[in-house]
Amino acid sequence: MIYRKVTIEDLNSISKLFNAYRVFYKKENDVTAGKEFISDRIINNDSEIFIAENSGNEIIGFVQLYSLFSSTRMKKLWLLNDLFVNPKHRGKGVSVGLIDKAKELVIKTKACGMFLETEKTNIIGNNLYPKTGFKQNEGSNFYEWNQ
Repeated sequence: MIYRKVTIEDLNSISKLFNAYRVFYKKENDVTAGKEFISDRIINNDSEIFIAENSGNEIIGFVQLYSLFSSTRMKKLWLLNDLFVNPKHRGKGVSVGLIDKAKELVIKTKACGMFLETEKTNIIGNNLYPKTGFKQNEGSNFYEWNQ
């Protein structure tokens, strides 16, 4: 398995995987809009995307992170926003490898850490994250405002 940063040459392949990720979260199937979204992230360099590529050069998983800042810690903080592995390739450690790439980014950028949110119904994710060193923050409330 090869884990590496995405390039614009990967756009067609990752767009299909990104669409499958969105459909998993009950969003409308729209490869074209997803391709534009991912293209913008790559071109504008406003997220970090790492991919997992198997020996057949097929992109089978990705993780996308956005940088934020912690004012109290006065350091960069990463939001692990998206993590997805093609269902045919699950159970092989691909997610763990992608999380390891995200941890390398945190260390390389001297950030204070990373955080994520997942649905309570995401059984796979809720089992995976503690196994990879994430701890559930029970000391704070998570609030959301949407327009």
